[in-house]
Amino acid sequence: MIERLIKQKIIKGLKSVPIVALLGPRQVGKTTLAFQISGEFSDKKTSYLDLELDTDINKLQDSESYLKRFENVILIIDEVQRKPDLFPNLRGIVDLRRRAGEQAGHFLLLGSASRDLLQLSSETLAGRIRYIELTPFNALEIYNDDPLSFSVEKLWFRGGFPGSFLAIDAEESWEWLNDFISTYVERDIPLMGPNIPANRLKRFWSMLAHFNGQQVIYTDLAKSLEVSHPTVKLYLDVLTDFYMVRQLQPWAGNTKKRLVKSPKIYIRDTGILHKLLNISSLDDLLGHPALGSSWEGFVVENIISQLSSKWQYSYYRSATQTEIDLVLEGPNHKIWAIEVKRSASPKITKGFHIACADIGATEKFVVYSGTERYPLPNHTEAIGLIEFLQLLSKNTEQDPA
Repeated sequence: MIERLIKQKIIKGLKSVPIVALLGPRQVGKTTLAFQISGEFSDKKTSYLDLELDTDINKLQDSESYLKRFENVILIIDEVQRKPDLFPNLRGIVDLRRRAGEQAGHFLLLGSASRDLLQLSSETLAGRIRYIELTPFNALEIYNDDPLSFSVEKLWFRGGFPGSFLAIDAEESWEWLNDFISTYVERDIPLMGPNIPANRLKRFWSMLAHFNGQQVIYTDLAKSLEVSHPTVKLYLDVLTDFYMVRQLQPWAGNTKKRLVKSPKIYIRDTGILHKLLNISSLDDLLGHPALGSSWEGFVVENIISQLSSKWQYSYYRSATQTEIDLVLEGPNHKIWAIEVKRSASPKITKGFHIACADIGATEKFVVYSGTERYPLPNHTEAIGLIEFLQLLSKNTEQDPA
C-alpha cells in the first residue's frame, strides 16, 4: 500500500468538521484510501454506501430516515455526485448532531466530479464541509514508498493512476489507459455532464493532447472540430470538471507590461497524454516532439498537487514572450519562479530573469531531469523534481496557521 500524502489531512478534517468530501477522478484510489482511513478511528465505527449499486441507492429512498440511523458512525458515501438531492438532508442531520454535541466526523463523501460541480448541489453545506482533492500518485509518494528503486521515468511515462502505474508490464498499462479513456467518455462523463457524443469528446480530448502546455486558442480548436467557439469552451470545461484537464491561469499581478490572458492547458495525467498521442514506449517519447511539453506538464502537476490552500499558482507570459512556466505565491510574500527543463544540463534565457523581475520573485528555480542541486547565474538554482517537492513540503509545513 503506497502511503498517500493527504491521508493525515483527511483524518484531521474528519476530526474538525462534520463532512469531508474527498474528490478526484475515477480509479484514483479514493475508496481504498477511505477504508484505510476508517481504521484510524478507534472511537467510531464506519459504514459504506456505493451509489453506483442499485441496492444502496434503494436504501436512500427515504434518505433522512436511513441516515439518522448512523449515530457515532462515519458513513462513507461513494460516487455522491449521483444523488445531489442528498445534500439538504445531510445538512439537517449535521445540525441535529451538532446540537447534541457531536461536532465532527459524520460523513466522508467520495466524488468523481469537481468541487465546483458539487457546490451547485451542496451550497446548503457551507461551513459544514471541507473539500480535499486526491490526485493520481505524486512523485514524492512513489519515492517515499521505495527510494532505492524509484524511477521518475516510469511514473512520468505511465502516469500516476494506480491501475496504469502498478500494472504488471507496459502492455497491461497501455491497455488499462485505453479502457479508462473509453469508459470515461462513453459512460462516466455522460452520467453528469452534458449530452456530448462520445466519439466527438474523445476526438476533442486527443486534439487537446497536441496543445498540451500551450495557450488555449478556441477558434483553432473550434475550426478543427467543426463546432462553435462556445461549444469548444463547454467541452474544455467538462474535461476540467472531471479532472482530466488543467487550465493554468495567467499571472494577474500588477505590471505595466501587456500580458497574455489565455490559460495554458495540460492533460493532467501524462500516462493519458501519451496514450492520446499514441506514444507507446519511453524510447518513442524521448524522440517525440511532445517530449518537452510532456515533462513540463508532469512537473507542473506534481508541484501543484503538493500545494496547500495557502499557495496560489499561475504562469507568466508577456506580449514580448518573457515567460515563467510556473509562479507560486505563498505566505510571507513568497514568490517562487519555476522554469521546467528536460535537459540534464539546463540553460535559462534572459527572458526568464526579466520576467522574474516583473513579478518580484523571491526565489528562482529550474526543475530539471537530473538530481544534483547546484547554483546557476542570477541567484537561480537547478534542482531535481524530488528535492524540489521535498523543499516545497518543508515550506508548506512551516506556513503560518
